[in-house]
Amino acid sequence: EVQLVESGGGLVQAGGSLRLSCAASGFTFDDYAIGWFRQAPGKEREGVSHIRKSGGSTYYADSVKGRFTIYSDNAKNTVYLQMNSLKPEDTAVYYCAADRSMLRLRLGVADGWGQGTQVTVSS
Repeated sequence: EVQLVESGGGLVQAGGSLRLSCAASGFTFDDYAIGWFRQAPGKEREGVSHIRKSGGSTYYADSVKGRFTIYSDNAKNTVYLQMNSLKPEDTAVYYCAADRSMLRLRLGVADGWGQGTQVTVSS
């Protein structure tokens, strides 16, 4: 069973940084793509960044390119999202998700989802 636990959210001023963590268990980490999604109040969920360590594939939404970096620590079965130069429009609940297929993840389909962590960026 895919189990994912996010942490690292919080309140930060515009221009600041946060690092989100997604601790994974219950599946073979190397066989899965892991992604970060976010959902702001009144808006649809959107894909932020995805990674598949095997093959070295990464994806970033245009809105976060150059500001966010996704990386994984396979020894810890953890995926991180380093978020720099945060903007008020980055405010959302951030979720991580895992699926065997990077394509399915890009479509917002996943074998498992975390419970989410709140990121609030003040202006």
